[in-house]
Amino acid sequence: MKIICVGRNYSEHAKELNNDIPTEPVIFMKAKNAFLPPAKPFYYPEITDDLQYECEIVYKICKNGRYIQAKFADKYYDEVTLGIDFTARDLQRKQQQKGLPWEIAKAFDNSAAVGDFLPITPEMNLNDLNFQLKHNGNLVQDGHTKDMIFSIDKVIEYVSKFFTLNIGDLIFTGTPAGVGAVNVGDRLEGFFEGKKLLDVDIK
Repeated sequence: MKIICVGRNYSEHAKELNNDIPTEPVIFMKAKNAFLPPAKPFYYPEITDDLQYECEIVYKICKNGRYIQAKFADKYYDEVTLGIDFTARDLQRKQQQKGLPWEIAKAFDNSAAVGDFLPITPEMNLNDLNFQLKHNGNLVQDGHTKDMIFSIDKVIEYVSKFFTLNIGDLIFTGTPAGVGAVNVGDRLEGFFEGKKLLDVDIK
């Protein structure tokens, strides 16, 4: 299983981190051990003093493929959920300042939490979905897929030029504005079209 992530896919999030708006998808990967299944607690890692949440829509790949055109991309995923791209922001900044890769800030164990998957139905308008994240009961992120710079189909077209997509791969599609820090004892709850799919306790 590969965990493929899109960075800076919402312009307001890029701005809040003082990043340029990308002209093509910004792709990074998380290791398989980054996967944190639904309803499992997340243990605050010793590697960071600034752990931050980034709530994202996540698609599960259901068909192997490479060089997939965007117009055919919807045949390659059939389930959707919410995920948290946990980020060691202090490590990421240090790596960026040195011009070095920042996998250590993004791909550490359990850094890709996911909620319960839902089957994608014809009634779902994937280009106009709403998702929200609550931090200790307070609404902190309110995202809409219509604000994505690159749709899931465009992401698949781009990514599949470089990597063969395999059944079971996950694609994290980027986070909207509102990211922030978490502490031990906090709770994160994610809602997809009003339905709670994600619940993570920070231990």
